[in-house]
Amino acid sequence: MLRELRGGGLIRLGTVLQTIRRWSAGVRVRSQEELQRKLGYTFSNTALLEQALKHRSHVYVTQEGSIASNERLEFLGDAVLDLIVTEYLYNRFKNKREGELTQIKSLLVSKVVLAEKGRKIQLGEYLFLSKEEISSGGRQRTSIIGDAFEALLGAIYLDGGLEAARSFVERAILTNVDEILSDGNYLNFKSLLLEHTQSTGKGHPRYQPISEEGPDHRKIFFIEVTLQGDRLGEGQGRSKKEAQQMAAKDALRHLGLH
Repeated sequence: MLRELRGGGLIRLGTVLQTIRRWSAGVRVRSQEELQRKLGYTFSNTALLEQALKHRSHVYVTQEGSIASNERLEFLGDAVLDLIVTEYLYNRFKNKREGELTQIKSLLVSKVVLAEKGRKIQLGEYLFLSKEEISSGGRQRTSIIGDAFEALLGAIYLDGGLEAARSFVERAILTNVDEILSDGNYLNFKSLLLEHTQSTGKGHPRYQPISEEGPDHRKIFFIEVTLQGDRLGEGQGRSKKEAQQMAAKDALRHLGLH
């Protein structure tokens, strides 16, 4: 087997190559201990925390295999978040109908809100990303931070159980539900889309009519939303305002933010 002398000791060449791959993948810039203090949770199994912070771009470069990324934990965290928030809303808003509860939940679990919470603790600075992802702004990308937030929740659930996960969600999201909902944004997909496009430096979306159908008293409007000339989504409604909202919702879905 190939070996290399270094500092009076022998190390396997494979270890050297792995180290080089890790260096080329880029590194996090803050410690996991610091992140745990911000989360208000200390992991018994820190391997779960480390996996929650590994973006797929990192494991591709380090050749650790796709299951080493945080995507499986994100999948689990998404389901845990859905359960916790749904239960909370059911108990908190006893007089709201199912449709409105669904709209509120859609906002609270959206990637836009999760990324906002992640940015408050500088979550992007703790992530393992490839150098290419870092150079393209990955540490601030809404989808990456939102996904990592869900992966962290999945890791907390596996490490400490449902109550630990619920406590984390209550601290991170549910303590300021009233503030999040105060301006009616849960009914306003246009506001969510605008917040995302502005946070990524891409400006304002444009809403353009496509067509109209039906008689005047039952007209259906079709509208598309574009950003920098690219079509993001399409919606329809009984008013132009409703059609714009549905177009924004469609755009958020295509962007992976809803």
